Amino acid sequence: MIHGPKILIVDSEPTIARLLLMILETHGYQVGAALSASEAWEKISADIDLVLLDITLSDSDGLKVCHLLKTNLQTKHIPVIILSSGARKGEQLESFHLGADDYLHKPIEPEELFARVAAVLSRSHKNSPPPIDRAYELVQELNHIIDEEKMTPYFQPIYLLKPLRLFGLEVLSRPQTNGIFASPEALFKAALRFGRYPELEMIVWRQAVAVAQRVLSREHLFLNCNPSLIEDLPKDMIKAVFQDFDMTRRHVFLEITERYAIGEYDLFLQHLAEYRDFGFKIAVDDVGAGYASLDAIIHTRPEVVKIDCKIVSGIMGDPYKKSIVKLMVEFCRENGIICIAEGIETKKELEMLIDLGVHAGQGFYLHKPTAQVNIHDMRAITL
Repeated sequence: MIHGPKILIVDSEPTIARLLLMILETHGYQVGAALSASEAWEKISADIDLVLLDITLSDSDGLKVCHLLKTNLQTKHIPVIILSSGARKGEQLESFHLGADDYLHKPIEPEELFARVAAVLSRSHKNSPPPIDRAYELVQELNHIIDEEKMTPYFQPIYLLKPLRLFGLEVLSRPQTNGIFASPEALFKAALRFGRYPELEMIVWRQAVAVAQRVLSREHLFLNCNPSLIEDLPKDMIKAVFQDFDMTRRHVFLEITERYAIGEYDLFLQHLAEYRDFGFKIAVDDVGAGYASLDAIIHTRPEVVKIDCKIVSGIMGDPYKKSIVKLMVEFCRENGIICIAEGIETKKELEMLIDLGVHAGQGFYLHKPTAQVNIHDMRAITL
């Protein structure tokens, strides 16, 4: 039986409410949902620990509901996190004026949701343990990993599908720790938060290039790249990576991950042009998973588009997924872009993707990520 804090989700979109409910339940919260303001008032009670409140409801304005919650003696102690697509000007500031404890933009990343919920509860929840400041501990481990370069590069092959041949290797680095940052995603998010992301990424790049220059000849290297690295443009750091090794940059793709929003597009595109002048090609990663990927593709004009694994998984029995892939393939064909499908885990998925005209693919069915690169075995793969 779940005994965690009680959370009420108020969102008129049943799919979103259900998704948020499932995500939060995995972290031990007791979660209920209301699809309207009137239903919320029926379910709200003094023992609710947090309300996730969408700003656009079918029968009311979310900000009005927030105001009523915060002015009612029975409910004003309950923290409120506003959820919004940010369509209305000034609504974030208005939310705080009306008493909201936090404000989250849609689409919502699960890790950010967990962090914001935990932070609000730690400040407000009457039964929660006192907040623990882990910043010092986090920074200590982060600094240790970066200063000692405690990273191990892993490589996952990417194959052209028809005919099958090795196209390149994507770098998937892993931290050498059993501590807080055993998860690469947690490590890179912390590096972004504490201002050490460029240094961490450059360690990964140097390690990857050192391996790639020994084993690759005509194939390409795919390096993951958060948009902030493009926006900050640490030119000297990047030049140093490739000056130390004899590797042609025209064989290097920078994968712009689509899970993170691009800040200022004009500045981003200006710096992206400098990366291209430096010799890099551009790939847009995780298309279909997070922020507006079509917008990112239109602006960045990539040489490669990578279809997210969530679209690939189970594609055989899902006509919507098939249609999305068909559209992506046709778009890529018309614009001279290579289309790569990620997360191929079965033979049937691979066969379907080949039938749909996808140019290339990667996934466990073709080859798992490995720290020990045997390029001859990778090139000799057959189906």
